[in-house]
Amino acid sequence: MSDDLAPPPSLEAPDGYVALDMRRGFAREIGPLYRAERNGLFTMGFRVEERHTNGMKNAHGGMLMSFADMAWGHIVSVESSSYWVTVRLVVDFLSSAHLGDWVEGGAELLSREDDLYVVRGRVWAADRTLMTGTGVFKPIARRDPRPGEKAYAATNG
Repeated sequence: MSDDLAPPPSLEAPDGYVALDMRRGFAREIGPLYRAERNGLFTMGFRVEERHTNGMKNAHGGMLMSFADMAWGHIVSVESSSYWVTVRLVVDFLSSAHLGDWVEGGAELLSREDDLYVVRGRVWAADRTLMTGTGVFKPIARRDPRPGEKAYAATNG
C-alpha cells in the first residue's frame, strides 16, 4: 500500500492553475508553484504551507518577495522565451497571507528598452492586496519556447 494520498482539497490549486515543472534550484524548494492564463494574461500562485510561514503563521516576507520576483519576472519568459535575471525589485508590503491562503501574483509590462523589461506587479490573496511594486528584469539566454509564450504561438500557430 502506498503512503501517497491526494492532497486535502484545501491544498489543491484553484481551477485553471497548472503546476510548474520546477525541479531544480530554489524554486523547487519553495514550490509547488502554479501558473494560469486568462485572456492572454498570466498569473502565478501558491498555497501558503507551514514551511512558508514565520513565527506568526503568516507567509514569511522572504517567501512573498521570492514569489513576487518569479511571478512578476514571468512576463519576460512569456514575451521572449528567455531565461532572465532580476536587476531590481521594489515592493511595498501591504497585508499578510495566512497559513492555507491561496496567493496569486502577476505583472503588466510597462516598457522594454535596451534589453530591459520594466514591470508593475501585484500579489494578492482573495480580496486582499499583499504587495505592490515594480521590477526590472533582463533576459540572459534564449531557450525553446514553451506553451503560452509568444514565440511558441508564432512557431506553432
